[in-house]
Amino acid sequence: MDSPPPSIRLMVDADAAVPAPAGLVLEPFRAARFSAAGPDLAPLTSPPYDVIDEAEQAALEAADEHNVVRLILPRDRSADEPGSRYERAAQTLREWLAAGVLVRDDRPALYVYEEQQDGHVQRGLVGAVALADPDAGIILPHENTMAGPVSDRLALTRATRANLEPIFLLYEGGGEASRVVAAVVETPPLLETTTDDGVRHRVWAVDDPATLQTIAADLLPRRAVIADGHHRYATYRQYQAERHAAGDGPGPWDFGLTFLVDATVSGPQVHAIHRAVRGLSLQDAVSRADGPFTVRRLTGPGAAAGALDPGWLLDELAKAGQEGHAFVISDGTEAYLLTDPSPELLARTLPADRSEAFRRLDVTVAHLALIVHLWGLEDRVGVVDYFHDAPAALAAARERSGVALLLNPTPVADVTAVAGAGERMPRKSTLFTPKPRTGLLLRPLD
Repeated sequence: MDSPPPSIRLMVDADAAVPAPAGLVLEPFRAARFSAAGPDLAPLTSPPYDVIDEAEQAALEAADEHNVVRLILPRDRSADEPGSRYERAAQTLREWLAAGVLVRDDRPALYVYEEQQDGHVQRGLVGAVALADPDAGIILPHENTMAGPVSDRLALTRATRANLEPIFLLYEGGGEASRVVAAVVETPPLLETTTDDGVRHRVWAVDDPATLQTIAADLLPRRAVIADGHHRYATYRQYQAERHAAGDGPGPWDFGLTFLVDATVSGPQVHAIHRAVRGLSLQDAVSRADGPFTVRRLTGPGAAAGALDPGWLLDELAKAGQEGHAFVISDGTEAYLLTDPSPELLARTLPADRSEAFRRLDVTVAHLALIVHLWGLEDRVGVVDYFHDAPAALAAARERSGVALLLNPTPVADVTAVAGAGERMPRKSTLFTPKPRTGLLLRPLD
């Protein structure tokens, strides 16, 4: 493993199972990158594994024989060889490295990574972050994880011995690390490509020892929140524990591939994740909410004809949300605005032992006060479905004779406050975009 600068080495406690970092440590690494450049690079990349459906996986595979989806979502060789897909990914990775499809950079570096989409610019640093227990208050999760995805990613990591996709961390900075990033993007990039979703990606390598020390000193006292990649971070830590339990000692498994973004300077766009609930008519939803909430029917573009404009609904929701909790509910043909939940409702349904940051979240009120208490529904998969855009939620409500529940985005500051309190938000609370593109920078663990 490439040795980190002395000032950021891990602290090894003889009584601890794994080493612990002194703070937020982002280590340089020798990236593996596709040897293709420019426009030819885009067909080799993919979105993160957990947002790719079957149709998109097939499209990515067809885009290029070396698309990275073959590593992150490998297929079994045949129906007669179940469970072989992880080893297939490992074999593919070895073959691509041996054939020069992927090449390793000569020197360890941190990488400045910039994404531009529709006028929005997101910039940060890609490196290997030192893994820390959430109780240490250095890297803070804001959502819970499920065993299935962690088991899947862990099997892939064991086979490939590589970090194939970065997690996405946010921190509040404005310091020397961000100034370095701002200066670097004024120079020619190491690579540049535009993917078919319209995002332009640019990457620079930073390997000057003095600059790396400046970045390290700035980051060390800070803490970061996981914006995306909770299951990957849990995988990092489980793999680390396994390697130490096997007697392997300190190594590259004490770090994980990470995209670290200063949310105060050039952070992500934040979007809501909407809900659609089954087993409830709009009439019942309205009648049960009326009283505990102020309920107003929305009449506007297309409403009279039963053709609601999702953009208009979200605009009305955003305006109402400036004054407090607000939700739009709809069956896809008519819609109502819910505002001003009563203090009695909130006192009765929000747990008193949770932080004020958790209690003031729209998603908390939506799930505990509205879905569970007033609507009497179980808050589980199959009853509550999640959608990244309002038209999809409204369409689901129409198709399933259910109710779409539209929410405002959760501010980054609220996500940070909940994580800082050591708590978790309800599942699918926030969508940060653009996500880092998979395949630009890989991290073999050797």
